[in-house]
Amino acid sequence: MQRSLMHGNRGERTLFTGIAQLVTPGVGPQRGAAMRDLTLISGAAMLVEHGLIAWIGSQKDAPPADQIHDLGGVAVTPALTDPHTHAVWAGDRLTDFEARVQGVPYETILAQGGGIRSTMRSTAAATVSDLVALALPRIQALLHSGATTIELKSGYGLDFDAEIRMLEAVRLLQTRTAATLLPTLLLHVPPAKGRAEYVQAVCQSLIPRVANEKLATAVDVFCEREAFTVDETRQFFAAARLAGLNIKLHADQFHAIGGTELACELGALSVDHLEASTEAQIAALGRSQTVATILPGVTLHLGLLAAPARQLIDAGACVSIGTDLNPGSSPLYSAQLALALSVRLNRLTPAEALTAATVNAAAALGLEDRGALSPGQRADFLALHSADWRDLTYTLGANPVRSVFVARREQPQQEVQEQAL
Repeated sequence: MQRSLMHGNRGERTLFTGIAQLVTPGVGPQRGAAMRDLTLISGAAMLVEHGLIAWIGSQKDAPPADQIHDLGGVAVTPALTDPHTHAVWAGDRLTDFEARVQGVPYETILAQGGGIRSTMRSTAAATVSDLVALALPRIQALLHSGATTIELKSGYGLDFDAEIRMLEAVRLLQTRTAATLLPTLLLHVPPAKGRAEYVQAVCQSLIPRVANEKLATAVDVFCEREAFTVDETRQFFAAARLAGLNIKLHADQFHAIGGTELACELGALSVDHLEASTEAQIAALGRSQTVATILPGVTLHLGLLAAPARQLIDAGACVSIGTDLNPGSSPLYSAQLALALSVRLNRLTPAEALTAATVNAAAALGLEDRGALSPGQRADFLALHSADWRDLTYTLGANPVRSVFVARREQPQQEVQEQAL
């Protein structure tokens, strides 16, 4: 892969031509049937200035520009957002994987020292430099798959110093990639002993420290039978809100215990997983502004039931897609593949999947300045190999993305492009 600067003067007006199809959802989060409403312009052009889209329309009506960049007759879509990753970790889970496919229960793997606790041990033993070196290729893989905005969670540290090192690694990673990285403090699992004291310390010490040092933009909680209770989650959310941080939730992955309803009640940005959601949780998300984030990589890797995205959309919910890139349940390094899997596993239409992976995924991170190709929006976009945008949702294995364009308002536009083989 190689990255090349497109032009050197940040104020230049660049006109992108040679667009066979320009396709985009509407600006801002789209709910229910609106997720299928795309704008498609054939023979299109797009004007970019100061990292923002200034104009889109038919190429024959294009305004004057300082530079013209001919894309060669391909389809253009908004860049993707990955709203749920655990891309910072050390160690591996290959032994766990081999045991699991042979039928060994997860409880046995955990008892033998494997599972999430093994990742926590390896991650806690790693330095910040180690974590940066391990995570950077994962982020670059997501970027080349089309994701220009990526959320990165902590959560493999457990002890506070290790959690802080993970977030410090994200801060360094932000300077080493063209992608926008959003850090999230994840409260993943409770300690084996001293649970009540741990919850209190998180609320009184860890969350305020993370907020004061600006190490995260949100707090996420894993609310499950094997993780934190609804009451503990409520305490974490109260502390996060007091510290000025957004709130997100892992819920209904294995059991629906009330986390989704709590997140909707409190106006969380998103509830993620939802494989075990029932009619009650679907209805709650259909009435709520909270985004329902599905993670098809987990369904593929663990063999879980797919999250009920079709029912969520039919109920009027705002659905987004993430990779859940992590070593244990979703070693998925491609945002484009997550999008394609959502069509197969979660019964989304191609149009719904594109909307879910762009404006709705951005909304799951509290962002409404990207994900649509519309004047005033951030000019992050994809040029495909194909002249038909639906290849983005169709292709498996090969990367249908030819070039990833990343807008930097303080720097020239950047193009991340596959090197010809």
